[in-house]
Amino acid sequence: MHTLLPEVVRRVAAWCLVVLLVAGVAGVGVWLCTVLKTAVTPVLLALLGTALLGPLYRRLVKMRVHRSLAAGLTCAAVLAVVGGATYIVVAALIDTGDQIISSLKNAAGDLSKHFGAAGTSLEDLASNSKDLLGKFGGTAASGVVSGISVVGEMIATAVLALLLVFFFLRDSHKTAGALRSLVPASSADTVEAMARRAFTAVEGFMRGTTFIALIDAVCITVGLLILRVPGAAGLGALVFVGAYIPYLGAFLSGAIAVLVALADRGLAIALWALGVVLAVQVLEGHVLQPMIQSRTVQMHPAVVMLAITAGASVAGIIGMLLAVPLTAAAFGVVSELRARYGASAPPASPTAPSTAPPGSGPAPGDAS
Repeated sequence: MHTLLPEVVRRVAAWCLVVLLVAGVAGVGVWLCTVLKTAVTPVLLALLGTALLGPLYRRLVKMRVHRSLAAGLTCAAVLAVVGGATYIVVAALIDTGDQIISSLKNAAGDLSKHFGAAGTSLEDLASNSKDLLGKFGGTAASGVVSGISVVGEMIATAVLALLLVFFFLRDSHKTAGALRSLVPASSADTVEAMARRAFTAVEGFMRGTTFIALIDAVCITVGLLILRVPGAAGLGALVFVGAYIPYLGAFLSGAIAVLVALADRGLAIALWALGVVLAVQVLEGHVLQPMIQSRTVQMHPAVVMLAITAGASVAGIIGMLLAVPLTAAAFGVVSELRARYGASAPPASPTAPSTAPPGSGPAPGDAS
């Protein structure tokens, strides 16, 4: 029966079958991750932490520090750094949060005089920002009702992720052997190369994003301090946290900074604040990104935005944070497969004879 169909139709049907199978496997994987997100989320966060802390751990191992001690010191260092950074960010947001919200209300009031109903809805959004944030964050923790449960789940997830980071770092030298033992020997090299390329992409993304986020936050904070915009420290903290959600986080944090400047310092200062935000974004897009993340998987902004949207629909804020590094890992796997199999079958020479009798050897003049 298949001979009745043209060759083009058979190829299209084969590709459609492959796409359906891949989409089905991916859909089942996403469904399992959603159902088991209490266990999957710490593992993914631990992988991101391992990618970020890998260079420090390897440096300690090269200094002949025992692997367990090196992993423990690395986790202690990250606990101190992350704890200190979290304290600074939370303290800055607490100290300036009311001032920022008040400024947003004033900005909404000013805008409502010119835009009517649109400004009124913006004022309502500013006055109910905490409730909206709570509702949005609730999508990342379905089934959790009380605030105490949310805090407890976050602490448990963080502790479990930190313990997994310790074990991932300590046993990182066994990963390749364990991975090869799970797959057929004929595919072991390919699977190992794919895993290495995916982890390298995630590692580069995490290190580059952290460094870029720090530069963005420092530059914008200094600019807002020079312009004497209230809540500059809290706005800089928002910029740092938002940088882990590419494009969308920078847009939201920059918009908040401009609105605060508009409310408290007037239109002229707001335009200067907008110039600072745009200058930092231009610096990031044209200088920092090419220089810092030049060795990682480069993704089109449209792909990044689609990944963030899909992550938000699946797991809320956690999904938005994990979507881009996971997409980078997927791109790394695809590039490794393309490098291995894309040129594996070179096209035949057009001058080569297409019909040669069986058993006929090469011409005497062809031997080389």
